[in-house]
Amino acid sequence: MAEALLTEETLAEGVVRLTLNRPEKRNPLSNALRGELFEALERLDRDPDHRVTILCGAGGHFSAGYDLKQNSAEHQPFYSAGGLGNWPRHVVDGFFRMNDLAKPVIAAVEGYCLAGGTELATACDLVYVAEDARIGYPVVRAISPPDNQFFPWVVGLRRAMELMLTGDAMSGVEAAACGFANRAFPAATLHDEVLSVAKKIAQVPPDVQQFNKRAVHRQLELMGFRAAVRAGTELQALAMLGESARAHLRDIRDKGLTQTLSQRDAAFGDYREGGTTPTSPSSDA
Repeated sequence: MAEALLTEETLAEGVVRLTLNRPEKRNPLSNALRGELFEALERLDRDPDHRVTILCGAGGHFSAGYDLKQNSAEHQPFYSAGGLGNWPRHVVDGFFRMNDLAKPVIAAVEGYCLAGGTELATACDLVYVAEDARIGYPVVRAISPPDNQFFPWVVGLRRAMELMLTGDAMSGVEAAACGFANRAFPAATLHDEVLSVAKKIAQVPPDVQQFNKRAVHRQLELMGFRAAVRAGTELQALAMLGESARAHLRDIRDKGLTQTLSQRDAAFGDYREGGTTPTSPSSDA
């Protein structure tokens, strides 16, 4: 029997941890894994005894991004309108499905959190990171801006621009300093610290907590957050039609994913070409 793509465990009363379980590939987000994740989150949200969810990745990494070895148009876990730009619209639909859950979700990020992994972490209500985590969106070096245009809202104009123009990664310490994460902890204590926060959250009644969440989200929405994030999907779709993006996708098809991503990052000397801890990703970022 194949090992589960997502594991679930109860850590304390009202606190459940969901773990992305594809460690051999740094937890790439296939549609099958995403389907299991959304099903679990929505099932827990309906459970009257549940209070808060922790989301993490197996094997010392959160997620190296979406699974580029799949056909992203097939077996999407929920319906999004088809046509040009279907994938970024689908990703944003998933982002807001998580935002709109009544029960809080906490991301516990260690190792690599790249590309689609950053989008998943940002869809959570709270983000805590290991100090040595590596967080970035290297896809901007070869294909397009993110499917989900959250960076300016989360880290501010200047840091967002730097991340988008370089594709560089932040450490966990840097991510906490610029607002991507709430706090950074030593990797050895990250999960204990996150559980401590989750237990505090679980003490607040869920009928109160859902309004606490919505109070924050409504302020962002009044500033145009939802419209701005959704507007970015057309830019991502347009960028995918550019000469450089099409050439990069041809290289993936003809040379293979590993060689193409190594070629992309060689001049920068990072990610799979950096030779530094954490171990370079072997999936889509």
